[in-house]
Amino acid sequence: MVNVQIDGTWLQFPKGTKVIEACSQAQKFVPRYCYHPKLSTPGNCRMCLVEIGMPKMSPDRQPVLGPDGKPEIAWIPRPQISCAQEVSEGMGVRTDSAMVRECRQGVMEFLLINHPLDCPICDQAGECRLQEFSVEYGQGQSRFLERKVKKPKNVELGPRVTLDAERCVLCSRCIRFMKEVAKDDVLGFVDRGSFSTIACHPERTLDSNYSLNTVDICPVGALTSTDFRFKMRVWFLKETRTIDVNDGLGCNITVGARENKVHRVTPRENNDVNGVWIPDSHRLNFKYLTAPERITEPQVKGQAVDWRSAVAIAADLIRSIPSSAAAVIGSARMTNEELFLCKNLIQTLGAGDRHDVVPRIGEPDGILIPADRNPNTTGAVALGVAAPEPGSRLASIAAGVRSGQIRLLVCFEDATLLGLTESELARCTIIATGILPNATTRQAAVLFPSSGSFEKRGSMINIQNRLQRLNRAVQAPGQCRDDWEILRDLAVALGSSQKPSTLEEVFAKMASEHPAFAGLNLGKIGDLGIPLAGISAAPATATLS
Repeated sequence: MVNVQIDGTWLQFPKGTKVIEACSQAQKFVPRYCYHPKLSTPGNCRMCLVEIGMPKMSPDRQPVLGPDGKPEIAWIPRPQISCAQEVSEGMGVRTDSAMVRECRQGVMEFLLINHPLDCPICDQAGECRLQEFSVEYGQGQSRFLERKVKKPKNVELGPRVTLDAERCVLCSRCIRFMKEVAKDDVLGFVDRGSFSTIACHPERTLDSNYSLNTVDICPVGALTSTDFRFKMRVWFLKETRTIDVNDGLGCNITVGARENKVHRVTPRENNDVNGVWIPDSHRLNFKYLTAPERITEPQVKGQAVDWRSAVAIAADLIRSIPSSAAAVIGSARMTNEELFLCKNLIQTLGAGDRHDVVPRIGEPDGILIPADRNPNTTGAVALGVAAPEPGSRLASIAAGVRSGQIRLLVCFEDATLLGLTESELARCTIIATGILPNATTRQAAVLFPSSGSFEKRGSMINIQNRLQRLNRAVQAPGQCRDDWEILRDLAVALGSSQKPSTLEEVFAKMASEHPAFAGLNLGKIGDLGIPLAGISAAPATATLS
């Protein structure tokens, strides 16, 4: 630890701390454009200039102490960039001196010389650092009278990112991200002086699966999401902190919605999970929620019915078939609470070991996408819905369907993923839940409309054994319900005396039966999740590279 004076107050920081970070920890914000804590430090925007001094030294090389017993500071007569400097013993920092204020005004004046004055129509309005800093640190008028340099607008750098070069402040964040994090060194500066701009390398496009992270870290309106561009003002969005369910890592995300419609998904910082990044494929996977073919009503043999009738008919069908002929296809996309109730249903049906989940294994990308493409495989194994080796029982279940031994399938996934054909499924009585139509929903005797991941609450366990919370961002359309509600109603219709009315009650019951959740509730999980003890990650899936 070293002693540092920041704006007259002495504090201690670990050796090696950047001055800009030390100032932040001291609640002294230093404006910045090029600096990003997850990237290298180029020191090229000069917005983070501060005044720095070192202890005055006596002839015998000892610090000169003031009346308060602290070293007196000899201030360097020129400003220093705080992003590239590390704290040292006895250092002094001024973040708001006359020199610092004058430097910031000068930097802002130069940045705005060629910048278009079109904030009202800029897609970044509402979350623009240039706009904010020009108000807080700039001056009220420009002395620039010459003609502005015009740079290209609406340049498609790739399939998902559009560039307005005239708004770029040349911070190089996007260039460093693509090189250092995405490992795709595709961006760079071209031309010189006032004509400098960013561009893709010749014969390349910005097509990485992480390209939209450059939009997140762009401090101005230069890089924009082609999908979100000019669709919605950010100050109208209701933001919900939740997790991504496209794979087993469970990246922390923020969902922006308005009028019950998701408009964008952005990464949320969690250094124990995804840092501040998220793959493009994951953040754009929300359009299915408003698909015109969305299942929104309970159905019996393809005809819409009310919930009470659907549940009663499903219960009658279950009673009419021997337990030895029943099987359950669960889902590792279900929450822990849904899996807990699903396990209870399996026991009620007497399905024995005729239950499992559909595994989804792919090639990890070495950055954030692991081999396991299901978000809750660990939870499915821990709560007993999945086999110890997830998917290992599916072949025998499929064989039972083909032979006629299994006559009842309760499906939370498309059963064709087991290798069954639609004609083979027609031999069974199927009770299914679904969001979008598939072969199983078309063959279902009873079909319950279920909610998507942005439309429900619950908890999941990622491949790092981290318990994380899923939060509702929008309401499900029509008569859709969460799977836990469907399972609860079905259990009650089959004679269960337990009828939890809230998700919290389900979690409490689960915690009472599974020691790994003991003493926890949804509130204690928090926004960043908590590690769980006593649970092992599902085999062959806990890897990112």
